[in-house]
Amino acid sequence: MTIKLIRDHGQHYRPRMACLKKVEALVIEMQDPKSGVKSFEQKRNATSIPHVIAGQDITAWITSHMTVDAQEAQALGTMLVAYGFIYPLQDPKTLILRPDGSLYRCQTPYFWPAQKWKAQDTDYAIYLAKRNIRKKGILDQYEQERYRKLHKWLNHKWDFIVNQAKEQTRAGKARMKSDRVVFSYQERAYWIVHRPPPQTHSAMDYGVDRLIDPNAEEVKGEAYTLIWCRVPSVLLIVLLSCSSSLVKHTMTYQSHDPFLTPCLPSNPWQTDDDTYWALNMPDVDLPTKMTVERWSYGFYELLRDPRGRADFRLFLKKEFSGENLAFWEAAEELKWGAASAISEKAETIFKTFLAPGAPCWINIDGRTMGLTVKGLQHPHRHVLDAAQNHIFMLMKKDTFYRYLKSPVYKDIQKKAISPAPHNFTDAQLEQNARNRKPGLYPSVTWQRQQKEKVRTTTLIDIKKLMANKLDRQ
Repeated sequence: MTIKLIRDHGQHYRPRMACLKKVEALVIEMQDPKSGVKSFEQKRNATSIPHVIAGQDITAWITSHMTVDAQEAQALGTMLVAYGFIYPLQDPKTLILRPDGSLYRCQTPYFWPAQKWKAQDTDYAIYLAKRNIRKKGILDQYEQERYRKLHKWLNHKWDFIVNQAKEQTRAGKARMKSDRVVFSYQERAYWIVHRPPPQTHSAMDYGVDRLIDPNAEEVKGEAYTLIWCRVPSVLLIVLLSCSSSLVKHTMTYQSHDPFLTPCLPSNPWQTDDDTYWALNMPDVDLPTKMTVERWSYGFYELLRDPRGRADFRLFLKKEFSGENLAFWEAAEELKWGAASAISEKAETIFKTFLAPGAPCWINIDGRTMGLTVKGLQHPHRHVLDAAQNHIFMLMKKDTFYRYLKSPVYKDIQKKAISPAPHNFTDAQLEQNARNRKPGLYPSVTWQRQQKEKVRTTTLIDIKKLMANKLDRQ
């Protein structure tokens, strides 16, 4: 039995791209200054917008140029608007061609569908951030909702998105006002086609990645209540949050998964080259760029890496707050250390971090301090959990983000190693496999150790031992 899965999204796009190439030629002929559609200059909001065309002129030109009737010409014009080759100025969310005096403009070739096959979420987030800056937080309702979702989804690189939006806004202010307004219309028209508003069907919204299901009916009023009550709201919210978190985690760590992305410089299990292990040792002097990048994914990722923790400790010393990390490490040692040393370690931690006038006194609230000091009278493994969580959240919410923007982190980013991939040929890999010695099973190793132990033990004279026992009796 053969299972066929459609994974190549390019196969979905290629037939339409071939069709759109012909549409591009038609749009180029439409913009010809001699034989194309007549354009004029339109004043809008004290700004002159050039090369504006009317919907009735587009329909008339298609009718005469392609020798079709008015109905077919309007259908073809609507197709041009739906695919983003022409965009309306008055009602940008209505992607149809009206055969009247409605105003339209031809889209710049940079935003044609054949130029960009698939719109990326990062680009859409930059556009919404830029629009949010320009509108001073006043966005449409659906744009505000998508802005919040993208902020949560792309939180690991949101600083980059905001900086890009600010730079593009600053560069846009240097243009002429008419050019700035035209580019704003063009960019908004592109995203209305590729990220359509709710209950707005776009021609580019199709296939497995479509945002709107065309077969789903719009649910309103009581019907919505009935459908919603079929599944408990709490369970539905939990399932949605778990699935989104799983997808976000997979997309974030995709480049760090050796099953999905090849190891750099090479996979030591295949090539017998241990450079990968040497570069990722816990106490390495210079980490790799992927290791440093992983530190920025979360505070726990930074703490679980000994090299990252050492770099973070250097930053804390410069800020005179190294006692926080030292207390967290001492609490971890108490929690996972030997049971016989709990009392001794608890007393040392109290004298170092919690006692009045301690050399590394930590700043925690009075309630947590009281509970911790009272629990240290009868110490156990989890006696410091409340204070440790308080210090952990303090470093996570404040110190960690300042560390990512500090010169310490930027310096380690510049010095990080980016190993070049090892290009082993198939013949070299086969030769390595031949030279590789077969490993021994643990049971075989244990049997050999037992035999060697028997050989090294001294022989005992049974007769002499029994004689000595008889003499004693």
